[in-house]
Amino acid sequence: MTDTETRDVDPKLLEILVCPVTRETLRYDRDARELVSEGAGLAYPVRDGIPIMLPDEARQLDD
Repeated sequence: MTDTETRDVDPKLLEILVCPVTRETLRYDRDARELVSEGAGLAYPVRDGIPIMLPDEARQLDD
């Protein structure tokens, strides 16, 4: 893996980020490199350590 593939989200950033749909806090899934919003049922991708917080870019969670 390259450095960009293993780069995590800054913990301070995780403290302030919220789901743009529900405004709830997010859970970071390190293995999938996604920020998960349980309430919205969405997983936002993290690319090169940068969260992509656009609902159109998010993956729908399986039920």
